[in-house]
Amino acid sequence: MIGHIVYSKCGHDKGKIFVVIAENDLYLYLVDGSKRLFKNPKRKKIKHVQVTNYICDEIIKKISKGNCLDLDIKMAIKNYVNIKSRESG
Repeated sequence: MIGHIVYSKCGHDKGKIFVVIAENDLYLYLVDGSKRLFKNPKRKKIKHVQVTNYICDEIIKKISKGNCLDLDIKMAIKNYVNIKSRESG
């Protein structure tokens, strides 16, 4: 799931868009590039997020190389929002 765009379904961040940067059996580690930075990801249970079909290949490459920046995360989310707005109308 690393690189997926997800929506938070529960909590004070309900409805916010995040990028998955890590995962384990129970949790996903989420960042948005502004409030939740790469160095301090949000830990959220898998059942508390809505996974989209959008995968950020560029983010996956940067994470594997170890040079992913918060700006990259922001741009990935911005691109996703632009794509969704074009699709909806």
